[in-house]
Amino acid sequence: MENTNDRLNSLGNMPHLVKDEVTKGVTFDVFSKTRTKRTANKNIAGFSLIELLLVVVTIGILVALAVPKLQQTVRMAENGQTFATMRSISSTQIGYFSSHSRFARLTELNNIMSGALGTPSGNDINRGKFVLSMTPAAPTDLELKDGYTITATRNQANESIVYVYELTQTGEIRQILP
Repeated sequence: MENTNDRLNSLGNMPHLVKDEVTKGVTFDVFSKTRTKRTANKNIAGFSLIELLLVVVTIGILVALAVPKLQQTVRMAENGQTFATMRSISSTQIGYFSSHSRFARLTELNNIMSGALGTPSGNDINRGKFVLSMTPAAPTDLELKDGYTITATRNQANESIVYVYELTQTGEIRQILP
């Protein structure tokens, strides 16, 4: 019987099948009789394209549902913060009235509160997405002896809802819109 090595030598550089005893796999060797590719009969684990597509679609649906709710929650928090600011304005106005026998203008209030109301812009004050304004816009001292009305308006171009809060000398804060 002919030796295996003798048989391989007789084939020369011709391609041939090689049986790997370790992995029990058979490969086709094109290059040489000494260099063989080893492959194993292994189950390759992974996700199919359809499974990945389903995951991506599911995440997209969840995001489409969650983002508007998140935006609404942020808007409610900003509105609550403005409502609290208007309470601070009311209590500061009471203190100012007891000292000066008149109510303060918005710019005076902002100075008393160390700029906590926001950034002055003419007679108005910008606070986040709200604009605080006083009616009349530039009240006289005589008008401020009788009372005041301060409105906080949120009117953003990318939002369909306009929010308006109103504070009067009685300390009552009312939501005008929506």
